[in-house]
Amino acid sequence: MLLAKAAITGTASAEMQVLSQRLAASGVAQTTRFAFSEQGSPSLREVLRTLADDGFEDVLLLPLLLPMEPGFRVWIARSVERWRATEPQRPWPAVRIAPSPAETDAMDALLRELIEAARDAQVPPEMRQSVPQGSVVPPQKRRVLVCQGGPCNDAGAALIWGHLRNEQKRLNLRTGGDGVMSCKTTCLGPCNLAPVLQVFPEGTYYGGVDEAGVDRIIARHLCRGEVAEELAYLPLASRQVLR
Repeated sequence: MLLAKAAITGTASAEMQVLSQRLAASGVAQTTRFAFSEQGSPSLREVLRTLADDGFEDVLLLPLLLPMEPGFRVWIARSVERWRATEPQRPWPAVRIAPSPAETDAMDALLRELIEAARDAQVPPEMRQSVPQGSVVPPQKRRVLVCQGGPCNDAGAALIWGHLRNEQKRLNLRTGGDGVMSCKTTCLGPCNLAPVLQVFPEGTYYGGVDEAGVDRIIARHLCRGEVAEELAYLPLASRQVLR
């Protein structure tokens, strides 16, 4: 499975499809698929589910990530184990992760080929424009901050972010209802409650959030203005642990 980080356009997904087809044509793999670990469709979880239902027992992930964060393998492994625990009836395949492209000998040849291919490249017309480009300020009341600090990333925050963004697009949350804007942040503070996200304007903290938790927060807090109490943590003076 070719694994990229995110895609927000159909063009990017189409490029991944072409790469998957080229890999299939090489004959080095029995079956090829592609997925996105964060934003984009199909998601990693979605494709692994399909492969499990089709009877595949072993999957090799080829991460098309430069750079590849040190904790990438850890949070992929932890996320797959969490999916297995939440759906024990599904025969999830064993998942192996190939080295980062930067760790391979072929990287030197790829860099040289990219330089050669770019020698006659022209400056894109849009980079020559000097006229300032305006932006529309969206009428959005709600903000969702998804922590990307170390503990949250280790706990699978990148996948939580991707699920939130995919649902935001599917449900048209940006412009529907109060309007929702989402963004990644550095550490939000309560690291031992990872992964953590915060919803404004109330400033509600949510901890231990997984994909199902994101769905509950969307349905209740973002769409109805009701705090999802079972995932929320109040700002208390004492230390709190995950429930």
